[in-house]
Amino acid sequence: MTSITSLKSRESIKAWRARVGEEEANRITTKATRQGTKAHQLIEHYLVSDELPTYMPNEYDLFTRFKDVADEKIDNIRAIEGQMMSNYLECAGTADLIADYEGKLSIIDWKTSKAPKKEEWVTGYFMQSAAYAVMFEENTSIPITQLVIIISCSSGETQVFKTDRDKWIGEFQQWRAQYKQEYGS
Repeated sequence: MTSITSLKSRESIKAWRARVGEEEANRITTKATRQGTKAHQLIEHYLVSDELPTYMPNEYDLFTRFKDVADEKIDNIRAIEGQMMSNYLECAGTADLIADYEGKLSIIDWKTSKAPKKEEWVTGYFMQSAAYAVMFEENTSIPITQLVIIISCSSGETQVFKTDRDKWIGEFQQWRAQYKQEYGS
C-alpha cells in the first residue's frame, strides 16, 4: 500500500533529500520514524487497555494528543492494526484503526509530524485510507465512507482531517495503475 501512495511524493522527497543532504535526511527520517512508531504503539496499547510500553517524554506528548481525541471522539472499535487485502484493488495493507468517529464508522489513521500540515499535503493519507475502506467493504460487505486522519504535532497541535472515501478512491486507483505499469505488479 505505502509503495503505491509513495509514488505521489517521490519527487518531492528526492528534492528534499538533495537539499538537506543524505546524512541529515537519514538522521531526520530515523528520528521521526522512531517517534512516530512509539506514539503509534502507545495509542494502540491504550485502546486495548494494555500496559503502556516504555517511552520518552516527547513520544508521550505525541501519544497524549492521540489519547485526547480517542477519549472524546472514538468508540465502537472494530479493528486495530487491521490487516486487509483486496482482489479488486490488487493490494494489501494494514489500517491503523477501524472504529466509530463521532458516531460514524471510519477508517482512522494516526500520524505524527514536527509541525501542522496543510490539507493538500496529506492527500496520500486520504488515498491510502480510501483503499482501506474499499478493502473493508470488499471483505465484510459493510461500507465505510468516512476517512479520518489524526496528526499529533511535536509543536503541540493536534490536527484532524475528515473526508469522504469516494473523493479519493479514484485517485488511488490511478496511482495503483501507474505502480502496476512501472513495476509490473
